[in-house]
Amino acid sequence: MDAATLTYDTLGFGEFADFPETSEPVWILGKEFNALTEKDDILSDVTSRLWFTYRKNFPPIGGTGPTSDTGWGCMLRCGQMILGEALVCRHLGRDWRWVRGQPQRGQYISILNAFLDKKDSYYSLHQIAQMGVGEGKSIGQWYGPNTVAQVLKKLTVFDSWSRLAVHVAMDNTVVMEEIKRLCMPWLDYGGAACAEPPGWIHNGCLEGACALAEEETALWKPLVLLIPLRLGLSDINKAYIETLKQCFQLPQSLGVIGGKPNSAHYFIGYVGEELIYLDPHTTQPAIEPCEDSQVPDDTYHCQHPPCRMHICEIDPSVAVGFFCRTEDDFDDWCMRIRQLSHTRGSLPMFELVDCQPSHFACSVDVLNFTPDFSDRSERFFDSEDEEFEILSL
Repeated sequence: MDAATLTYDTLGFGEFADFPETSEPVWILGKEFNALTEKDDILSDVTSRLWFTYRKNFPPIGGTGPTSDTGWGCMLRCGQMILGEALVCRHLGRDWRWVRGQPQRGQYISILNAFLDKKDSYYSLHQIAQMGVGEGKSIGQWYGPNTVAQVLKKLTVFDSWSRLAVHVAMDNTVVMEEIKRLCMPWLDYGGAACAEPPGWIHNGCLEGACALAEEETALWKPLVLLIPLRLGLSDINKAYIETLKQCFQLPQSLGVIGGKPNSAHYFIGYVGEELIYLDPHTTQPAIEPCEDSQVPDDTYHCQHPPCRMHICEIDPSVAVGFFCRTEDDFDDWCMRIRQLSHTRGSLPMFELVDCQPSHFACSVDVLNFTPDFSDRSERFFDSEDEEFEILSL
């Protein structure tokens, strides 16, 4: 038996005894719960999140590469989880619940198929690992939050079913104008910026970033906003703790990917001073669809009390995620973020601006998948991966 498998296999699906008996509110991805009276609801909500863990015995990556991601794929799996949550919100809604053994909707099966560990699934480990080569990461190398965010942005271009607009906000700055152009592409139809990425052959079909004939009548391409941040040097700056916690209260929250040094987790909420998270560090066998195209899905849902850790233990290198289905959702998110920026005793984690600040070295095209960081005068390199500008007090 794999050592990693021992992490959870001995835990049963029983009482929520592991969860604190507290009157403090429990926040999970924009939903508030009472730990004293809503334990079943909390567990149901956590169990309904897609849980992607290490897998073994899948087809070799690239034909000759690894057949397991144990020991190196934890951040890739966290990237799958935060994007999986976006797809659930996109196709099923935030209030959708998974119930063990019950027949599932076709949209759910399609989402799950997109993450199976095989080369032709949109968001498989194979696709993420191979796309990461373009970000300077060899297959089997550990990722950080920024790298996985950039790779997910690239991969969603080819998902014509979901038609997500993914924006990775760099330099601690969210530019509203850039996002509106990305989510409402017809605004630039009169200029050169309206050029679409070329189509791509996948499973015998020509697919591209968007089908213009259909998109012309759409009001808004659903937004996945990922914001890589460095919230301190070796430890999180305590001035950011309240702001980070408040992000989980926003109805647009997709959670946070981060963790401890070289050990990634998907954070979905908090209670008191503890973060609630899903841990990918469990090795399970790779899954194949059944003959009727159904996917055995028990192992894709965490059926035990959620993991918790003190917020001060989190590594300062994180990526915060949000999902805005409509333009109204995005406008509401902007309003809430501006309100949070005035919270006494806390420090904003990023800046929200209407237009690109003049101090930016150059305009970052929303269709440019690999922004050039070579002109930055201030950088921070963590031990493995990321380049960040340190937020100053």
